[in-house]
Amino acid sequence: MASTDTRKDEVFHNPSAADPAYHDLDSRIALAGHPIHAMLVAFPIAGSFALAFCDVAFWWTGDLFWARAALWASGGGFAMGCLAALAGAAELLLVPGVRRRAAAWSHAVAAMVLLGVMAASWSLRLQQGTDAILPWGLMLSWLALGLVAIAGWHGGKLVFEHQVGVSLPEEEDPALGPSDTSGNSSP
Repeated sequence: MASTDTRKDEVFHNPSAADPAYHDLDSRIALAGHPIHAMLVAFPIAGSFALAFCDVAFWWTGDLFWARAALWASGGGFAMGCLAALAGAAELLLVPGVRRRAAAWSHAVAAMVLLGVMAASWSLRLQQGTDAILPWGLMLSWLALGLVAIAGWHGGKLVFEHQVGVSLPEEEDPALGPSDTSGNSSP
């Protein structure tokens, strides 16, 4: 006896998508049309990678240069992360379509936890110097890398799947529906 599964035939739709604000995804914090948050996130990402690299290099070599470089990487990554967080929070609060996406909230939470880890790492290094690197500094730097991956994954979902902050020509805007881009008007 064949069972019928009605769930296969169901079409899921998002009731929020009927609201025009759901499709409002244009960046409000931008410079010449380029979202500032997207420009700034490269710095804390680079700081996290540099921090992990410098910690491993110090662990392997014992060279104090790597400890100083790690201190600067953690401090710089934290400072630039704060600036990126301000721009990102403004986008989250000012763009209605962003607030309605779960990926935005997941991205924000992961990024805030990352900032806390970078602050803890920087503070630990300022207070304890090279003694902070093994084992706690090294663990914090690798935790920061994991958090960068999580925040980056959700940030990528916002840009590539939801088109947040992406300026589309009118003929490609999904909120406007299909249009004839050939210049021919057919009835």
